[in-house]
Amino acid sequence: MSTYRTPLGGMLPTVVKNLLIINGLFFLARYSFGSDDLGRNLLDTHLGMYYIGSPHFRPWQVLTHMFMHGGFTHIFFNMFALWMFGAPIEHRLGSRRFLSYYMICGIGAAALHTAVNAYEVTRDEQTVMEQGVAPSEVKDAAAATTIVDAERMLNDIAATHDVSQTALEQLYFDYQGIIIGASGAVFGILLAFGMLFPNQEILMLFFPVPIKAKYFVAIYGIIELFMGIRQGQGDNVAHFAHVGGMIFGYFLLRHWKRKEPWL
Repeated sequence: MSTYRTPLGGMLPTVVKNLLIINGLFFLARYSFGSDDLGRNLLDTHLGMYYIGSPHFRPWQVLTHMFMHGGFTHIFFNMFALWMFGAPIEHRLGSRRFLSYYMICGIGAAALHTAVNAYEVTRDEQTVMEQGVAPSEVKDAAAATTIVDAERMLNDIAATHDVSQTALEQLYFDYQGIIIGASGAVFGILLAFGMLFPNQEILMLFFPVPIKAKYFVAIYGIIELFMGIRQGQGDNVAHFAHVGGMIFGYFLLRHWKRKEPWL
């Protein structure tokens, strides 16, 4: 049975330690910025990741969204999981490979989320096109600098075309939506722990019965996939980003293990 235990007083490996520090600094930096008309933190709107077809999308957001968090609970659980599971994985893989794994899982998470999002946006674009509205008109409203200008432009579109306000607002918010957080990369870390230490028993606070890592990861992955498929209104969690982090992590580890079976 593969096992690894990190004492509370033990030294953290280099990459895990620096990721914890960087995420903490970005989280503190958020409080130096105000909010936009939609109530979103201004730093989030620059470093969070928009849909790739949004007028607000910028290439750097593919990386920077992984270091932004929306609140204390969000960052606490992500960083707790990184500390708890990341340290043994970094010791096993080495610092350089661990960093590559973490970043690729985060980017993979964003890729799957974007693919699912593209399907939803394309559907909403088709809806307004069937009602005589070009998606570019809604995209122009999304690019407006104030919510007042955006509402005026959407009202003008609705008055000019026979289109429902609901369809316009849905597409507008498709272009305005952002994802933030290290959860995709962290789910990749959870997957790696289950693959590298499959028989290590885990005791969770909300499930006070020891469970082997391989079963814990499998159950968690199935739950996230189910939640992503049935995602309802008001659920702001990017479940498919979590699944994406696990999928990319799985294939990357399989690739490395084929080359180096000792992993």
